[in-house]
Amino acid sequence: MGHTRNDITINAPYDLVFDISNHIERWTELFGDEYVKADVLERKGNEITFRLHDKDGKNWVSKRWLHKDQRFAVASRHEPMFPFKYMKIVWFYVEEPGATKMIWIQDFQMDPGFTKFTEEQIEGFINEHSRHNMKIFKSVIEKEAAQTAAKS
Repeated sequence: MGHTRNDITINAPYDLVFDISNHIERWTELFGDEYVKADVLERKGNEITFRLHDKDGKNWVSKRWLHKDQRFAVASRHEPMFPFKYMKIVWFYVEEPGATKMIWIQDFQMDPGFTKFTEEQIEGFINEHSRHNMKIFKSVIEKEAAQTAAKS
């Protein structure tokens, strides 16, 4: 089973960090060039079903459950699953003085038919992309927090 854990501290209030980071339509901005399109297919209560499109022309449907009061969001990939057997993601948010720590944990297992990379290599790719993407999240959210503060 593959497992990754990455975190970053964002100098912005929790509500802003949670709301922006879970705004699926903004993921093309927040994930840099990783996603070229993010379509919300359905919103039902705290559940969001969405389709992500990458620059290689691949796309997949995922679901995300927002638990803002409990300071976390859970997601799972649904279709197509390949190259994964499963992919589960949890984002935790920890309030700190003047900031919010965002923690991303991913657990996954590769489909046995996927032989291009090992699970360890996939962990490395996910860690590298997560760290890069978290820096973008930090930059975008901190910029928006500064603009909001300047208006007050």
